[in-house]
Amino acid sequence: MAEALISVLLEQLASITIQQVQQQVKLVVDVKKEVAKLTHNFQAIEAVLKDAEERQVKEATVKLWLDDLKDVSNEMEGVLDDWNTEILRLQIEKQEKEAGNALDTTKKKVCLCIPTAFFCSGQVSRVIFRRDIAQKIKDLNERLAPIANMRQNFNFQYRKSGTELIERQKTTSFVNQTFGRVDEKELLVGKLLSESNPEGQSPIVIPIVGMGGIGKTTLSQLAYNDEKVKANFTNRIWVCVSDPFDELNIAKAIIGALDGNVISISNDLEDFFECARKSIDGKKFLLVLDDVWNQDYRKWENLKLPLQNGVVGSKIIVTTRKEEVARMMGAPNNTIYLKVLSDENCWSLFTRIAFTNRNQDECQILEPIGREIVKKCKGLPLVAKTLGGLMRCKKTKKEWQDVLSSEIWKLDIVEQQVFQPLLLSYYDLTPMIKRCLLYCVTFPKDHIIDKEDLIELWMSQGFLGSVGNKEKTMIDIGESYFDNLVMRSFFQNFAEDEFGDIKWCQMHDIVHDFLQYLTKNECLIVEVKGGEERIELPNKLGHLTIMFAPKGPFPLSLDHCQRLRTITTFDCKITSLSRELILQLKCVRTLNLSRNDIEEVPDEVGGLVHLRYLDLSWNQRLKKLPDSLCNLVNLQTLRVDGCYALEKLPEAMGKLTSLQHLHGPWLKLPKSIARLKSLRTLDLPIGIEGEGEDEEGLKLSDLRDMDELQGKLWIGLVGKLKDSDVSDAEKAKLVNKKHLLHLKLWFDQESENQSTIEEAVLNALQPNSNLESLWIGGYSGSTVYSNWIFSSINLKSLTFSQCNVCKYVSLSVLGYLGSLERLRFEDMYEVKKVGFEYSLDHQVILFPNLKQLEFSGLEEWEEWDHDENDATSSSPTSFMPRLSTLSIDYCPKLKTLPDFLPRKTLLLQNMIITWCDILSQSCKNRQGPEWYKISHIPNIEINREIV
Repeated sequence: MAEALISVLLEQLASITIQQVQQQVKLVVDVKKEVAKLTHNFQAIEAVLKDAEERQVKEATVKLWLDDLKDVSNEMEGVLDDWNTEILRLQIEKQEKEAGNALDTTKKKVCLCIPTAFFCSGQVSRVIFRRDIAQKIKDLNERLAPIANMRQNFNFQYRKSGTELIERQKTTSFVNQTFGRVDEKELLVGKLLSESNPEGQSPIVIPIVGMGGIGKTTLSQLAYNDEKVKANFTNRIWVCVSDPFDELNIAKAIIGALDGNVISISNDLEDFFECARKSIDGKKFLLVLDDVWNQDYRKWENLKLPLQNGVVGSKIIVTTRKEEVARMMGAPNNTIYLKVLSDENCWSLFTRIAFTNRNQDECQILEPIGREIVKKCKGLPLVAKTLGGLMRCKKTKKEWQDVLSSEIWKLDIVEQQVFQPLLLSYYDLTPMIKRCLLYCVTFPKDHIIDKEDLIELWMSQGFLGSVGNKEKTMIDIGESYFDNLVMRSFFQNFAEDEFGDIKWCQMHDIVHDFLQYLTKNECLIVEVKGGEERIELPNKLGHLTIMFAPKGPFPLSLDHCQRLRTITTFDCKITSLSRELILQLKCVRTLNLSRNDIEEVPDEVGGLVHLRYLDLSWNQRLKKLPDSLCNLVNLQTLRVDGCYALEKLPEAMGKLTSLQHLHGPWLKLPKSIARLKSLRTLDLPIGIEGEGEDEEGLKLSDLRDMDELQGKLWIGLVGKLKDSDVSDAEKAKLVNKKHLLHLKLWFDQESENQSTIEEAVLNALQPNSNLESLWIGGYSGSTVYSNWIFSSINLKSLTFSQCNVCKYVSLSVLGYLGSLERLRFEDMYEVKKVGFEYSLDHQVILFPNLKQLEFSGLEEWEEWDHDENDATSSSPTSFMPRLSTLSIDYCPKLKTLPDFLPRKTLLLQNMIITWCDILSQSCKNRQGPEWYKISHIPNIEINREIV
């Protein structure tokens, strides 16, 4: 981490002189001289850091030298952050002065009052503060000089370290195929299907034992999804246990899988066990307990008792790294000890990733070296995937040879040397990506990581470069770093959005263990067990994760953790934050208090001037944010989504000029939000009031300068619209927001006789042609299609919801949207016909890329409207050639299916009909009058039953 930190410091030091010139103010006297000294020393150290980082694992003296260097570097980063914050404060004051009387109303309500602990009011105090910065820089320079000189004692090798962001093709190392484990799967499936039970166990426990990363979970998944296993067990339940072994959570998961409802049960363990017993009673089940560490027999015995009510033949698969767990569970005879993969299977897994997109000649040249590298994997599938991802980026034979001969292999470390290949991949990362990877240790094991959130966390820690990068945004850089880590298999278990982009992921346990090993003195995960127990925290702790804190005030004292940069909580029920606690968090950049039970945020939070990321989401009793929040001039991300008691944001939000990402529920946005021209994420419904609106509330026209908005935007038009709203919609200039990909527009259905004005507003809200998804709801225009929709050439997903004035839906006019992949009409209660009202050129391909066509809740829809000459007839016109799924749900009056189905949609794979009484009868028993239209479709589901 020191390598990346010093790289950032050098960048910041280089900008100091420039900032002074640009701001026309000299913050610190003679700063140029001190900066020159610092820069010289840091550059001298930077040249040997790559060698030092690798040697610290084996050489304790090198590690101590690096620790001293990181201490000074972290303090220097804090001083430079004070410097940059003072510059930013001056910029804000200048903007406030230039704004003049226009901001008088806002100024009366909230003044910019940064606490005296950081930026004292008055010219004298300000001079004192700046002198303090100068003195700190000088003191740190004196501490850094001997560290720089000491580097010569270690005979470090000068290595060239690439810190540039390497552009690579956006590919991933996803492996959809397993190699080997045929015999193991057959053995496990045999045990699951066997009725033999000589020891009279009920249920029978089958442990799978092996080291981390060897494939225990994969083997369990193969058996769990085997067709014979599915047929044998009426109920299958998968629970990721991990550590600690929590009987309550396991019982909840079992009940949730069987009954689907755990909300009504109290949190009493006895109640849950009784409910679990009833849920299992009389059922033949398969339960997988994945990643069990617990060796306490009492906990297992408590859980096992309610499980004994299942039918004879029920089985439990337990995966664990510890043989003691298998013995404790009383199943030594059923235990499967998972061995390593053969070199040939590892080679197959490795080549599937490493040799992608290489020609045959290149593969033949690299194969001998590759086979030697695979031997170093020692049969671990995870390691084979990780190294495959590493070598995929290596182009030359020399690069492959360098990996093979690397001295990192000689390290003798924990987990039977399993970290050796991971260290190799880790050291091959650029310094910045290393920091990003190491930061992931702040998540608990098995945590589902939100990609968007992860990138914002990286940004808050300064891992994504400076804001001044004009060619790439920090989000772009974060995306690239994330893709790099995905390609090297540091993440797994991906979930994708409707466009195939990764939305969530997880880390394998072995990767998490590896990161804990590397950060053991800087990052700490604390499990709070309750009571009055005092937990001692290291003085130099940088990142703290708190888990399982019971209901009550913040559970720890942080008075001696002066360098803490991250506090994050998981599975906690914290109700309050004290004033004293907030004052202890002087260096915190990231504060994640999501999913607690906090009612109030202290005013002192406004003093955390280093804070970049504040997550208060899903504190459902939080009613108000303090006005002092607007003093957080460095704040980049604010998350209040799920805070449904929160009605509005502070009036002076416009002072948060660094804010880039705002996530929240439907709430009142202050007009000052319009000043945040750097805002990129506005992930909350924007309620625009109609007639009788509050003049201080946000208007459509206030969006005019927010051209950096990206991702998604949700606009809700509330109340009765008037003519001025059309003008405001035009002034919003959505067409200029070229980074906006997803747009959601909602019109208030309670307003009547608004058809004409709603049409005008919709036409005025024309987005940029880069838009990929559009959702329109509550719209009462005479036609659901706006004037600009046909120019949305990149539109992939289109949904119309509750557009209830429309009685006829024409599909033909949308057929020219060449990128459209998903089209959905829902809850349009007035529609009677869907069809095509005019004939078309036979050479035209309508809906060339449409894959999903969905109708839901069209209660009055009776028929498809088309004639002999239109696109659905026997003409050669190509119509929906790539359609794979047609879904019709709750359309009770629909009598027929479209005539084009048997002739035009040869690739149609899935037909879903639900709660359509007439239509269901017409296809009943595969013989009804409409059956011939869909008989060629492989997968047909009618009323949730496979036909």
